[in-house]
Amino acid sequence: VQLVESGGGLVQFGGSLRLSCAASGFTFSIYLMRWYRQAPGKERELVATITSAANTYYANSVKGRFTISRDNVKNTVYLQMNSLKSEDTAMYYCNAFLVGRADYWGQGTQVTVSS
Repeated sequence: VQLVESGGGLVQFGGSLRLSCAASGFTFSIYLMRWYRQAPGKERELVATITSAANTYYANSVKGRFTISRDNVKNTVYLQMNSLKSEDTAMYYCNAFLVGRADYWGQGTQVTVSS
């Protein structure tokens, strides 16, 4: 099983980034996919969720700015991040979850927003 995040980097305040998480080794289409983030000295925070039926949910702090999506052919989940703020600076992690079955994590990708 692998979850490989990419797309992080340094971006200016107000800019955009698109994170990707490529999955392999499990039946991607039936899994709940989530993006979490963790800033230094803070707890890990759930940012966005997309169900197997493509229903989406967002933390209040990112609602209207971030969009989660999935491609079940490419086995990839995305996080489009717009209007980035300094408080969005964090390590972003991809998570695949199936109730009672599995809970997989990627290694993370760093997002840094400069003011």
